[in-house]
Amino acid sequence: MAKEPAVPKDIAQLSFEDALKELETIVQQLERGQIKLDEAISAYERGAALKRHCEARLAEARMKVEKIVFAADGAPGTEPVAPG
Repeated sequence: MAKEPAVPKDIAQLSFEDALKELETIVQQLERGQIKLDEAISAYERGAALKRHCEARLAEARMKVEKIVFAADGAPGTEPVAPG
């Protein structure tokens, strides 16, 4: 199984929102088809890296989310979501 390429440092430093905004811009440019082939290939590769970054950020956030649980006496509480 092939290993995913590393996310470039400049992308790794982006917030989820900034990365998603840039990814949306790239998708719009590619859909319009108004960029040269070499630029389109570079844009696609950057878009793929942005997508991986966004997915990783979402996975990190998911791990931090707590779920609501109820104790035996019915009192509500929270506990970390189990990974997986």
